[in-house]
Amino acid sequence: MAAVRTCTLEYFPENILIEILSYLPVQELVRNARVCKRWSALIKDQRLWRTVDLSTWKRVTSRMLWTLLRQYLGRGVCSLHLRGLLQSSRGGSFLSEPWLQTLSSKCPRLRRLTLTHTDLRGLHSCSLLPPSLQVLELHSCELPSGFFTQNPLKPVQTDQNGSGKESQTSSSSCVIEALILDNVPSFTDQHLKSLSSWERLRRLELRDVLRVTVAGLKGCAPPGPHALTHLTHLELEGFSRQQMAALGLADGWAGLERLTLGGREVAPGLLCLNRLAGLRWLRLRGCRLTETLVLRSCGTLMELHMLEFLQVEFAMEAERTDNERDKRTENDLMPGLRQALSNLLPKCNFLFTQCTVIVGAD
Repeated sequence: MAAVRTCTLEYFPENILIEILSYLPVQELVRNARVCKRWSALIKDQRLWRTVDLSTWKRVTSRMLWTLLRQYLGRGVCSLHLRGLLQSSRGGSFLSEPWLQTLSSKCPRLRRLTLTHTDLRGLHSCSLLPPSLQVLELHSCELPSGFFTQNPLKPVQTDQNGSGKESQTSSSSCVIEALILDNVPSFTDQHLKSLSSWERLRRLELRDVLRVTVAGLKGCAPPGPHALTHLTHLELEGFSRQQMAALGLADGWAGLERLTLGGREVAPGLLCLNRLAGLRWLRLRGCRLTETLVLRSCGTLMELHMLEFLQVEFAMEAERTDNERDKRTENDLMPGLRQALSNLLPKCNFLFTQCTVIVGAD
């Protein structure tokens, strides 16, 4: 009888092993790199480092970040998620300017940077971030006052003839196309004004930015002095009634195609939608609405292709509820609203996700 040959991981081809290792978190990858020389070489393969999430790795220090950057992070990195020390007993900042400069040179394909609980007050400007970034996402972070301000032109230089000559070159302009801010308490009107110089900014998401005032919102809405004229995607959540009413949507956002409104006070923003003639995608999330308000606000958006209701509570009178009870299904809680919207917007698709009906609510 022929001897049965035992098959171990050593007999697997490299591509299969890399596929298996891709399911491991970063902490486990670093730990398994110590198994043997072959595994150490495999784990340094850049196919394993395209999307790097360090947010679940507790007690990450500056020393660990330098180790990861020197040994593992390289040209394959496209997305990086870091968790800072704001909610740690150690506190403080752990992102330094030298580390970010090294990150820029070693990871030239980095497109998305997500920071959570990170203290950025040690960085005077966002120009210190990798210039390849297209998406910057900040959750519960702290910012310095001029963080989003673009660097000015370089100072006047003197040529060999002694005549002054202003340099025509400037620091690399911001190429970030999407900025997502979620619960950033230090974000103010001044930060919002700075974004008007971001010529490539197309997507802006603001959630629970408490220090943004009504005046700041008016200034960034066209035709305000700091208008964000390049936006095509705008998302606003957690705003007060006064903030929603001051968004300037009634003046029209030229080029705005996608809009998300969420929170308890979306009604003033909805009433401004009649001036957004080019809107093609609208999402309403985490709010309470009535059928009358929806039909009144959305019925004039003739170019709308998608209307999404996410975690919306629909307030309905008891009589209406009894009449529609037989028509209601698990996938369609509002058959009457769907039919009315279909008649008003025949080109539009409607999506109801995790919605509920509140009977007798105002």
